[in-house]
Formats: sequence, structure tokens, C-alpha cells
Amino acid sequence: MPKKETQSLADLPAVAPEHFQAPDPDRLAHPIRSGHPPRILLLYGSLRERSFSRLLVEEAERLLQAMGAETKIFNPSGLPLPDDETESHPKVQELRSLAQWAEGMVWCSPERHGAMTGIMKAQIDWIPLSVGAVRPTQGKTLAVMQVCGGSQSFNAVNQMRVLGRWMRMVTIPNQSSVAKAFQEFDAENRMKPSSYYDRVVDVMEELVKFTLLTRDVAPYLVERYSERKESAEALSRRVNQTEI
Repeated sequence: MPKKETQSLADLPAVAPEHFQAPDPDRLAHPIRSGHPPRILLLYGSLRERSFSRLLVEEAERLLQAMGAETKIFNPSGLPLPDDETESHPKVQELRSLAQWAEGMVWCSPERHGAMTGIMKAQIDWIPLSVGAVRPTQGKTLAVMQVCGGSQSFNAVNQMRVLGRWMRMVTIPNQSSVAKAFQEFDAENRMKPSSYYDRVVDVMEELVKFTLLTRDVAPYLVERYSERKESAEALSRRVNQTEI
């Protein structure tokens, strides 16, 4: 078996063999299963008194809880613009703490001028790619949704998918876009039965499944050859440095 691996790497002169690892199915097939409910953080992108992105998030939260998840919704009111305050701001600290707590997230934004809102983007911008050696979002699951004031569009969810990839998240295939959202909620701010509602159920079900499937193996899923190699090189430079 070792001989076969050496032969396969002989044709890969650019690969550092000491850091190369073939994926191990056993590390994916037999994880130690966590017993606690999936932890899901929900973010919305509007501060209007009757915010339809908030109402959709609240509907999603009810579904997630019915599916056995533990949920928290972050209220973006009072969150400063990125770089307008330091990271010690209480709302920033609250958001970052929730991001570290979560095993999965739901992002829901209105579409404004063909894009997600600045309120939505500011929340994501305050979540760092790394805090010391910890990446708060890497390997965590993500579901994206949007609400539209007019006909159905997908600009906001498409943008959030790009951001999810940039944040190294596992963005699930399904998504929700609710057209003419003002028609989809009743006087009690509950979502009416419709194909849009059914899609939200689908998305939340898929999010919980993906979270249960990946949360215990996320560190292995996101482990990378390039980072193993870089870490070894950084350690070597530090150990062998001639000056302090």
C-alpha cells in the first residue's frame, strides 16, 4: 500500500509528499456524534418596523425549533458600520459571540437596488475570517433566503452565496426567494400557506440535515494541504530564526 502511494506521487513533483494526504473515508463515516441540538444563528437585513426579512427569519426559526434545533436571532439595530467603531463595540461582540456559538446560519435579506442590503452586508463584514487560530465560520452550514418587493429575483441570494463561499461555509443547495413579500404575511405577521412557505420548510429541513451531517466532521472537511504546508513552513521559520 505505501509503495502504491509513492508511485502515484512520483508524477506530482510540485507536491510536498510529507503534507499530502489522500482523503480518509473512515474519518467521515464514523464521527463521534454530538448529542446536543443543532445550533443555528439567523440574520436578517432590514430595520423597518414591519421588516419582511425579519418576519421570514422568525418563520424559519419556528420551523427550525420544530425540527429540534436551538436557535438565536441577531437584531442588527445599533450595529455600527464596519470600521466606524472598534471591534470592542457591544453589538459587534454580541454578533461575533453568536457566530462562534453557531454550527449553522440562516441569512435573509431584502433585495434593494438589485443587491442585498447594506445592513445585511455590514453584519457579515463584522464577522472576521479568523480570530487568532479560530475561523468563526469555517465549515459551518449556511442557508440563504431573500424577500422581494416585486417579482421574484435571486440577486441577493446569489450574492450571499458568494459571501458564504468566501467565509468558507458549507452553503446548502436549496434556497428561498419570496416574491411580493408584503402579500405573503397576514395581519398577525405569520406567513400564509403557499408554495413560498413550502420552500422555506424545504430549506430549513435541508439545513438541519446538512448541519447534523457535517458538524462533527467539519474540522476534517476543511483541512487543507496548502495550510498544512504553510503551517509547517511558518513553524520552521520561527524555530530557525537567527534574530528576535
